[in-house]
Amino acid sequence: MISEETLVQQLKQKETQSQSFEVLINTYKERLYWHIRRIVLNHDDADDVLQNTFIKVFKNIEGFKGDSKLYSWMYRIATNEALTFLKSKSRKLGLSDVELQDRMIGNLEADVYFEGDEIQLKLQKAIAALPEKQKLVFNMKYFQELKYEEISEILETSVGGLKASYHLAVKKIEASLKES
Repeated sequence: MISEETLVQQLKQKETQSQSFEVLINTYKERLYWHIRRIVLNHDDADDVLQNTFIKVFKNIEGFKGDSKLYSWMYRIATNEALTFLKSKSRKLGLSDVELQDRMIGNLEADVYFEGDEIQLKLQKAIAALPEKQKLVFNMKYFQELKYEEISEILETSVGGLKASYHLAVKKIEASLKES
């Protein structure tokens, strides 16, 4: 496994760019897919957003300055792409963000790629009901087991604010699960 710095250098050089991009995709595609999937909740949509994310990374790698870790930069792009996708989808369907979330949760039950049981479905519904920032923080901390410092880099928010968001998200999820 090559270092992140070496990979970035190779991505910026024409001679090694193609092979390095393949390494980048193989290294991060699964983690980014699941990050995106927890935002858009649909396998096909997650695949589309993942593809758009890698296209953006490829087009903008020259602008990556190394101020943050490469994966933090890519997670930020993936998060923005997923949120932009949802906004675009709600506009196309003429739905509010809340209506779109409700529809997406309803579609989870019919999604052949969703392998959860009834408890998992209730958890996903509770998470979907959270405000956007709390949902992102909860997913990154709980499912992806990222540290607050890493989430802070990705979302460009203070660690203290993230801890508060996570705590509120957990309380709301617990309350929702007790109700159902």
